[in-house]
Amino acid sequence: MLLITSALNTAECEPALIEACLTRIADGDIEAMGPLYEMTSSSIFAYALSLLRNRTEAEDILHDTYLAINRAAAGYRPQGKPMAWIMTVVKNLSISRLRVLNRTARLEEEDWNSLLRVEDVPSNLPVAEALKTLSEDERQVVLLHAVSGFKHRETAQLMGIPLGTVLSLHSRAMKKLKKHLQEGDEI
Repeated sequence: MLLITSALNTAECEPALIEACLTRIADGDIEAMGPLYEMTSSSIFAYALSLLRNRTEAEDILHDTYLAINRAAAGYRPQGKPMAWIMTVVKNLSISRLRVLNRTARLEEEDWNSLLRVEDVPSNLPVAEALKTLSEDERQVVLLHAVSGFKHRETAQLMGIPLGTVLSLHSRAMKKLKKHLQEGDEI
């Protein structure tokens, strides 16, 4: 537990620590859910929000994800990529939720602002406005890569699209963001 707790103080969580939590949960140790939540909740929420575009629904999926993890942890096979497994759970729950709702929700500006932690973004950057210039797929790629720290190959797997498409979407999104932010500086 000490190893897991000390890792929470670092900027980056190791997959081995997440796997250790999943193993403990599979063994019935419900207290491992706390460190797992601390290490993964912001990424899970950001991904769910990018899929659902509704803060309340994303919060529900966040909680449903941990319930699903608790039920399915025994079926997880450690392969060094626990976040890919967790994000697949998030994606499946989100898709199911969208089917039930049978609608798509517009993402409100306050939801985009909450995606990024204030301490991570200089307060003078118009992030919310810049993100509005991106298509839905471009936003998802940027959020998965920049906010959640996924590699492009992992993003492609989560989104169910080819790696080349992810690379293209990321490149196009970064160009749009750069252009938008540079135009903002000229004003």
